[in-house]
Amino acid sequence: MFAFALTIFSGAFLLFQVQPLIGKYILPWFGGGPGIWTTCMLFFQMLLLGGYAYAHGLSRRLAPRTQAIVHGVLLVAALASLPITPGDHWKPHDASDPTLRILLLLGASLGLPYLVLSATGPLMQEWFRRLNPGASPYRLYALSNVGSLLALVSYPFFIETQFTRKAQAQMWSWGLVAYAIGCGFCAWRLWRQPTAGPVAERIAETAAPAPTLTLRLLWLGLPACGSVLLLAVTNKMCQDVAVIPFLWVLPLALYLVTFIVAFDSPRWYSRFYWLVALVAALVFGCVAIYEGADAPIQRQVIIYSAVMFVACMVCHGEVCRLKPHPRHLTSFYLMISAGGAVGGLFVALVAPAIFNNFYELHLGLAAMLLLALIVSWRDSAAMSPGRWRLLAVLLAFAMAVACDRLLDGGWVGSPNYRWIAWGVGGLAVLVGGGAIWRRWEFNGHRSTCAVLGAGLIGLSVLLASHVKEGGQDVVLTGRNFYGVLSVLEHRKLEPDARYYTLLHGRITHGLQFAAPERAGMITSYFGPRTGIGLAFKSYPRQGGIRIGLLGLGVGTIAAYGQTGDYLRIYEINPHVKEIAEKPFSYLALSKAKVDVVMGDGRLSMENEPPQNFDFLIMDAFSSDAVPVHLLTREAFAIYLRHLKDGGVILVNISNRFLDLRPVVENAAREFKLRSHTIASEDGDMGEAEEGAWWLYGATWMVLSKNLEFMNNRELTSAASPPASANTIPLWTDDYTSMFRILQ
Repeated sequence: MFAFALTIFSGAFLLFQVQPLIGKYILPWFGGGPGIWTTCMLFFQMLLLGGYAYAHGLSRRLAPRTQAIVHGVLLVAALASLPITPGDHWKPHDASDPTLRILLLLGASLGLPYLVLSATGPLMQEWFRRLNPGASPYRLYALSNVGSLLALVSYPFFIETQFTRKAQAQMWSWGLVAYAIGCGFCAWRLWRQPTAGPVAERIAETAAPAPTLTLRLLWLGLPACGSVLLLAVTNKMCQDVAVIPFLWVLPLALYLVTFIVAFDSPRWYSRFYWLVALVAALVFGCVAIYEGADAPIQRQVIIYSAVMFVACMVCHGEVCRLKPHPRHLTSFYLMISAGGAVGGLFVALVAPAIFNNFYELHLGLAAMLLLALIVSWRDSAAMSPGRWRLLAVLLAFAMAVACDRLLDGGWVGSPNYRWIAWGVGGLAVLVGGGAIWRRWEFNGHRSTCAVLGAGLIGLSVLLASHVKEGGQDVVLTGRNFYGVLSVLEHRKLEPDARYYTLLHGRITHGLQFAAPERAGMITSYFGPRTGIGLAFKSYPRQGGIRIGLLGLGVGTIAAYGQTGDYLRIYEINPHVKEIAEKPFSYLALSKAKVDVVMGDGRLSMENEPPQNFDFLIMDAFSSDAVPVHLLTREAFAIYLRHLKDGGVILVNISNRFLDLRPVVENAAREFKLRSHTIASEDGDMGEAEEGAWWLYGATWMVLSKNLEFMNNRELTSAASPPASANTIPLWTDDYTSMFRILQ
């Protein structure tokens, strides 16, 4: 038992330890957006499915000794494919959709070792079952998830902070060697087993009933829903903060905890309590969706994580209740992994093709309630009649209260939807009140299903209302690998005041007036009293200047360009460029010569000769998330190679959740640059005009070795006082950590 437990544990640990590690390697190559992690998760889920299929086929079609030989050969081949670090030739050279390139990169670098590790759980459990007739192997599945969970939790808190990427990759390779030794020992144990087991065991296995089609569909559908919610919640959090291991690890760790709890023992999952928790979680999930970016980051993370945890607990708890005789163990795990892969395929490939926004979370929540209704309907014997009646009453009144609060909050604003919401609440009151009036003499099972059906209608209405209201004033929207872009038109009936805004996710990335006489006005985060405005005003001009810009947005910075200036813009998202050209017109109106270079700014600059910029501006964001790879020591080294003597680096560090000032200060100290931090308020026009609503508060950092420029009175008077002692380590490509800069 110990050898199998240790092998399963170590295999699961390595399987999940390599996920954030390989993600950190490729993030700087593909723009640092949430789509990278979603694509990585798709690869991991597809390889997991492949590993489970391999284990199923091996255990069903080959004799035990042949299984040991085949798996031993595969282990040797996996060791021969080390190391797993991807080569530089995989770096992209254009701005095309990188999904296929990422999948091919992962397959070439990691494919065979990951496939072998993926097969560990079901294959070792099957070998254990053969060697120990009558012993249940399902608790080993819980142990496997404990190993996965420990790997995930240890990565951001210990591994990432203590070791460089290179050291992590080397340790992982040695871990794979140790795992292979353990796996080889288990194969040797299998080799020594007689070819035929006890007669009674073989007869019992033959008599085990085959799973029905309905049962197999539930094995597939429940994990698929959990996978959709896992990836949708991860996307939701990453797009507004940063694509960092912690925000990958937290949802995935909670997801694994639900597997551990569900498969450890049946006593941990009670449909009665978890259905009540599910309804409460769905209500809070709707609240978070409607609050959007206005909610504090801590609240968003807590609510979305709790919603995902409860929903996945129901999914995996119900799957565990439906587990078959151990004879069908490998096919059961195969269907579970297939469900995870289906969910990953939907979020990574299907959703971007059919949705113009991140609506997979909406769909996942509705699907979760539908599955809860299905499993409740088909299994009336799961609870006693008294518990069914109590559950019906609790759910009915909970739903009525939820409808009342949601309507009172004005979240269901459309008249076409409000009457449905009232109907759902009314039905819930009738069921609950009728139950009490009849003194519990009613069919609790059917009533519970009726309440869940009404809740499904109400939830669908609420989410549909949110989708519809989110489309108001939208004149253009689109979604691709890099996220969701929406252009909104405001004050349509006021020709002089009509304006457009660009939203990336839920964050405004630019504003421009439509009227020709106001179209050239500088707006949003780039006003004359911001750090960038003061820097342009203070810089000593001697003819035209050269400006480099990472992150196009709507092109507002082009309005600072004067005759003879040159503006070189690096932009990774083709859709951003299309929008900046129409309906926005800053690029066309600029007096400077403008070139737009498509591709990741850092990679593009790596491959260019020095550009001799007077200004190099870092304003690249994905929604409100920070592309971490643009703030490391290696990134600033690239910036300085392209900066002329006496040139200026400007970094937009505006962020509601992260204090990026110490990160940039460390880079400035590393390269002996002076730095100023300049924060401006909304509507700040200086003495010329106050209360200009089209100007947003922003925080910019100005870095330069040009002492005459940095000592300019305009800059020094606007700069914030020096920060207190900076204890944040220098960020490098090998080391970044967000915990200590959370606000």
